[in-house]
This record gives sequence, structure tokens and C-alpha cells, in this order.
Amino acid sequence: MKKPLIALLATLLVAATQVTPPPVAPPAAPAADAAPAPTVPAPTPQLTEADVGAWLDGYMPAALKAGKIAGAQVAIVKDGAVLFEKGYGYADVAAKTPMDPRRSLMRIGSTSKLLTWTAVMQLVEAGRIDLNADVNRYLDFRITAPGRAVTINDLMQHRGGFEEGLKDLLASDPKLLKTTERYLKENTRPFLFAPGEAPAYSNYGVALAGYIVQRVSGEPFEAYVARHITDPLGMTHTTFAQPLPPQLAPLAAKGYATSDGPAQPYELVGTAPAGSVATTADDMARFMLMQLGGGSYGGATILKPATTAFLHQPSTPPVPGFDTMAHGLFWMMRNGTPVIGHGGDTIVFHTDLNLLPEKKVGIFVSFSSRGENDAVYGVRERLFDLFMDRYFPAPPVPMQPAIGSAAQDAQALAGHYESTRRVETGFISLFYLLQQDQVTANPDGTIGVSSIEGKRFREIAHGLWREVDGSRLLRVTELGGRRAIVDSQNPVGVLQAVPFSRNSTVFQSILGLSLLVLVLTVLMWPVAWWIRRRFGAPPAATGRAASTRLLVRIGAIADLAYLAGWYAILAPILGQHVDAYNATLDTPIRLLQIAAIVPVAAAGAGVWNLVEMFRQPFGWGMRVRAALVALALAGILWVAAVAHLIGWSLNY
Repeated sequence: MKKPLIALLATLLVAATQVTPPPVAPPAAPAADAAPAPTVPAPTPQLTEADVGAWLDGYMPAALKAGKIAGAQVAIVKDGAVLFEKGYGYADVAAKTPMDPRRSLMRIGSTSKLLTWTAVMQLVEAGRIDLNADVNRYLDFRITAPGRAVTINDLMQHRGGFEEGLKDLLASDPKLLKTTERYLKENTRPFLFAPGEAPAYSNYGVALAGYIVQRVSGEPFEAYVARHITDPLGMTHTTFAQPLPPQLAPLAAKGYATSDGPAQPYELVGTAPAGSVATTADDMARFMLMQLGGGSYGGATILKPATTAFLHQPSTPPVPGFDTMAHGLFWMMRNGTPVIGHGGDTIVFHTDLNLLPEKKVGIFVSFSSRGENDAVYGVRERLFDLFMDRYFPAPPVPMQPAIGSAAQDAQALAGHYESTRRVETGFISLFYLLQQDQVTANPDGTIGVSSIEGKRFREIAHGLWREVDGSRLLRVTELGGRRAIVDSQNPVGVLQAVPFSRNSTVFQSILGLSLLVLVLTVLMWPVAWWIRRRFGAPPAATGRAASTRLLVRIGAIADLAYLAGWYAILAPILGQHVDAYNATLDTPIRLLQIAAIVPVAAAGAGVWNLVEMFRQPFGWGMRVRAALVALALAGILWVAAVAHLIGWSLNY
């Protein structure tokens, strides 16, 4: 990835926006006994329209170009008014249509959740929703959870306990888009945890909250939000509706994988209340001003001040140094300043909204491309870090020394981990199995985490690790009887140590070795036939042994075909093609589920052949080969079972 390159360019560009004074003659050298001149710290730039405009004009164009990002919008509010808003790059690359922060609609993904939670709190304020009540009170179908009931407060904290789900999450064809009601009822998610037990980010849970708004209010969800939130605030270019209404459709900015590639289809979100908003930076500035204004803006009162304050506060006191969840918003401390907000990502659009309530400041940014090598993530993160360091700086915190047992503790932590946000019971679990985090122990006693690129952590207290030359923290704890790691910057997921049976290195080793043996077995079949035909050699086995050897070879071919079939299903999802997430895959998936008899039968043939090799007077060479093939066939069966390729559910 090119995050370091982008960060370097950004730093240089920020420096380039400073005014350089003309050169002057050097001062005379001080006398030998003169006291050194005191160091005067550089003044902190003021957050003004002129300064932030010059800074962003330095950062954004070069960052977009370096990352191959088509376009972006930025809005900054301060003290009850819009301070700055601007579009960068293109809303339509081919047509050279400039990005317009007042007219070009962006998909803001999960930042949509902030409007959903605002709607929920309106109904809480009206006494029509109880955050601590069983969600089944408001539903026309049942959610049956282990332990206690799921509450809306659980949903706000992403602690409903739901397993992740991808089916019907995205589509480009409106005919494939389900209503929220259909989605929730037809794509119910299994529980990985009891409600309240563990943070596990859940779009399903937020869609459930949006459906409750619809049920309680008696209005379609998107109509409720329009009538009670966006219309009163004058957010005339904002909608949850999919596809876009005719008057807004021509204004939609196009999304791109990279700026030099083709425009991608308009992404339709199955969990609409969790991520379907299309909006502009100007409209989101109004939303930020409402949130910062105690629930009111432009003469419209959306929430009471007390309700807004409740929405912004964590439900429990945060652990020092660790981000947590307010009521639907991420809550964090950055440079000693409380920050609340929410990011959002579709496949091609990427957004971030952050509010500094004590400073009466908010910043919204949205990008229309993932960028080359996923560059947008680094650009987005760097933008906010630079914004905070420029306008709300804090002195660096001295690095604490490592404790004496750090090296041994690092070795004990090393291994594979999986996030609480995962699919475990369906065939999509294969992706999560292959993308496990790896904690490595470094020679200097620090640790690294594969998903936190380029950072090392030093143990400063037992079970507490701090980023070297940074402030990010990791805390070691236990969850579900397994060692777990809490990341201070991720309040909606915990890393759990994986059991041996789900270790990705073990899984990939067994898969790779099994495939190698089966491919060689298949390739050697025609070679052996040619040798016998060419030199008149007798067959290696006759009778029942010859039959079992034939079955093994057929089983090897069938296993390879079986895996190729699954690859054909999984590759589009891995390649993040929008329509790979919908029900059009049900028929081929069902056929492959029926075909699970293939690895079962092939493994049985491998064992039968091995038994025949030992029942008859064959040499040890043939017996060893039979054992290797039997292990390979059994390995494919094990892989299919662990990856949940064997099953009957079409809900993934």
C-alpha cells in the first residue's frame, strides 16, 4: 500500500502552504558568554476560512492525484455557521464535471447511521420507544437471542451479538433490492455472542432500529427521515430513497475504483437505514450544525438539548485512552479534545464526519473512489490527523519505558486472531478465516498487528501496550474463554485468539499440500498410462485394488472440480463486485452444497484404497503414495468442513 507516500506528500504540501518570509542578512554571532536565545514555539494557526482553505487546497488536490481518487467534498462548520466547503476533483471524470459540494450527491455509507439514530432519539423523546426494552416489543417477527433480550441500546452500542452478513447487502439492479422489512426477515443473522457481551459492528442491527422507527411512526423510514429531519433542516439534496428520486438522480456523483478506471454502478444498500444516504457536503454541514447546536438549526428543532447531549455521551465512563461508543456515535479523545462522529464506506465511496462539541466545530469529508491500493483510507485518516494537529494541537506524551516482562509477554501474545465482527457459520466464513490478524513478537520486545500497518507497540504496564512514538493503545483481556486484544481506536470490535482448528496458517497449509498431492495424482494418471503403453509394463494393481485406485483418481478430479466451483462463486465477492452479494447466487450455491457429497465420497475412497494397499502384498512405495493421497482427500474434506462449505443455509 502507498499510505506512507501519500502521508509524506501531504506533509510536504501542508508545509508548502505556509508563507515563506524573504531572506534577510544573518544576525551577528552572539558573544561567547551570552545566554542562548529562548526557543519560541510557532503560533498555532487559527481555524479561519482563509487558513483552512489554503491548507486544504494544498493537501487535497495532490492527495487525490497521488491516490488516483476521482473527487471529494469537504465541509467545515464552526460557531453555528458554515466556515468552509469545497469540492475537489470531478463528480464525473469522463465529462469533466467539477465536484460541487452543494449539488453533487455522494454515498456516505455508514455515516447514514447518524440520521437513523437521530430518528430513534426523536421517538425516544416522544415516549414511543424505550431504549432498554426488548426489541420484540416493536417488531412483527421475533429475534430470539441467547441469554437476555436484545435492546435498542444494544443496537446503538453494536452489542446486539449478531454475526456479520453479506448476502443482499449491496446491489446495482433495483429489481434485486429488497425492502428493509424483507431484508431483515429473510436474512436473519445468527448470534455469535449474547446481547451486551461483546462489541461486534452490525449493519443488521442498525437496519433493525430503522425498521422499528418505521413500525412505531407508521411512516416509511425514508419518508419519516425526510419529514422530521432533512426537510426541516433544508437538506434538499439528501435522501435514504433507493434508487434516487428523479429530481436528484442527475446530480449523483459517479463512483470509481480508481480515477483512471470506469465509473462503477450506483450502489444500492440492502440495510438501508445503516448506509443508503445520498447527500452533499453542504447538507451534511446543516446536519452537523444541528448536532452542535443542541438539536436546533435554522429555526428547526430536531431534538431537545438534553436529548442531543444524551446522544453524544458514552453510556458508560470510557477507559482512559480508549475510544468507546456514545449512543450510535463513536466517542474518542484526540489531542485532549473530545470528538464524536462516524465514518462510512461503500465499495467506492468513503466518508468521515467528526464533531468537536466543546469547540463548536465539525468536519465532513467524502471521497468518490477507493483509490490505487486502497489509498483513500490513508488520505482520509491523514486529513483528520493533520486537521487536529494544525488547529487543536496537544504536546506529545512522553513514551513510557517497557516493563521487564515485555519480551516474554510479546511471545505469549503472538499468534492468529479474528475479529468479533465476522461470519462464522456460513461459507463466507472462508474470507474471515483467510484474513485473520496476526500478532508478531519483534526482536526488541515490541509487538506488531498485521491490520495496524507500520506500527509497533511496547508494553508499558501488564497487559497494556502503547504505540511506539504514538498514543494508540492495545489492552489484553479475555472474551468467550479466549485471549482477546482491545484496540483503543476500535470500540466496535475485539480481536479473539483463534483455536487451532481455525488457525489460518494451519488451514492454508493443509489446503495447499492437499491440492499439490491431488494435482500430482491427476497429472500422473495419463503419464502412467503412457509408460505402460509405451514399454508394455503390466498394471501396478489388479482386481479390487485396481478399482480403488481408479476411484481415488476420480475422487481427486472431482475434488478439484468441487473447489473450482466454489472459487467461481467466491471470486466475484473477493473482487468486490456489487451484484455478487445478492440472491442470484442461490442456485449455484445450492448445487455446490449438494455437491458436498464429493469430498465425503472422495475421502472414503482414499481410506478404502489405503486399506487395500495394506491388505495385499504391495511395496512400501505404493503404500506411502496411497497414504499421502488418502490424507490429501481427507484434507479437502476437512477444509470444506472448517470453511463451512458443507452446509444447507443460503443465508450468508
